[in-house]
Amino acid sequence: MRIPFHHARQCTAAPGPTTLDSRPSLASPTDMGIVRRAGLIAAVAAAPLGLAYRFALAYRARAGYPRPKPPVLTPADLGLPYETTTVRSGDLVLPAWFLPARGGQPGPGVALVHGWESARDRTLPNAVFLNAAGYHCLTIDVRGHGANPPETLPISAGEFGLDALATFEALIARPEVTVGAIFGHSMGAIGAILAAAADARVAAVVATSAPADPLRLTRQTFRLARLPIPDPIAYPLAWLTTRVYLRPRGHRVPEISATKAIARYRGPILLAHGAEDAVVPSTHMTRLAGVARTARARGGSAAPVDSIVISGGQHSWLYEDPGYRAAVADFLATSLGGPLDPGEAGRVAAATASLRIPDGEARFEAVAATPGGLRSLAQVAMPGATRIPVMGAGDGATGVDGSAVAVEGSAGDTELAE
Repeated sequence: MRIPFHHARQCTAAPGPTTLDSRPSLASPTDMGIVRRAGLIAAVAAAPLGLAYRFALAYRARAGYPRPKPPVLTPADLGLPYETTTVRSGDLVLPAWFLPARGGQPGPGVALVHGWESARDRTLPNAVFLNAAGYHCLTIDVRGHGANPPETLPISAGEFGLDALATFEALIARPEVTVGAIFGHSMGAIGAILAAAADARVAAVVATSAPADPLRLTRQTFRLARLPIPDPIAYPLAWLTTRVYLRPRGHRVPEISATKAIARYRGPILLAHGAEDAVVPSTHMTRLAGVARTARARGGSAAPVDSIVISGGQHSWLYEDPGYRAAVADFLATSLGGPLDPGEAGRVAAATASLRIPDGEARFEAVAATPGGLRSLAQVAMPGATRIPVMGAGDGATGVDGSAVAVEGSAGDTELAE
């Protein structure tokens, strides 16, 4: 790099026909060796950022597109009356079931929102004891889930919130429903909290196994996938990954954070969590409860923030615990004003067996297919790691009504389903 800058001086050293300039040229004021070394240092420094960005793109492609799993049962299989219906959420029409209680007499209703890579039939065990306690129920397949076609953009808590709000609006529009609550599990619980913060008509929220915020959830998925990333690197990487994940739909992290939303909601809320939840640790519930109580104290709201930890409970299936069923029914009867007295509602719910439905819960495809350790990190460098999953041959499935349902060839996040 030094040769061209000194060539002019050599040409002008002796006046004559070869002189290029009448004045001797000066050598470059900057040693190009320094420039070269600075560029190399900058390239080395930028390499981890480029790798981190590629990791974020690969994470979004792998974790942002749930595999739709159509319902395998209907409410009739559990002895529940129901009506097949739909719920409009923006431009989408979501398949739904309405389950009337007490012969369809007017009374309180509950919108049920399932978790990640799940479907509306997974909410039926909750509907069993809620229906026994006198509550009308409306349950949907969240977009990209159940009997819905796959989405072309990644799905986040923001979409769960939009569909939860649409379900609540459809619920309270029914002539049988006098007042409404939202009951969500895991990602559906975030959706329930987001919807409640957006609509003051939500009379109560039950949030089970709820992640506190996108950053903590992303960091937790690293652990679930057994990625050997130390905290000093994992948390900044989770920060970047979360924002790259949300960018296609234009979401901002605070807009889809349960922690931020629960501080805005002023109605009664029940937070429930399993003590042995390895997917979303119970510390998430502790954080949400603390934020909600602090916000109510500052805002002068007297609405209760109840919480219950189920001993031995996992991420899913808490409805199998009689104490959980009693707590939920008691809370709703208190918050919605009936239809039974709180104590009676709790006793009825506790005495109503609610069992998980067959072929229900499994590790999400992305986690199940992740080898873990350094092998998982090495996959980021493989060709196609950032490619959005597409339909594969033979990936079709059949819904309860016999219609064909498209299933993507790859996706999943963590075991957040119920």
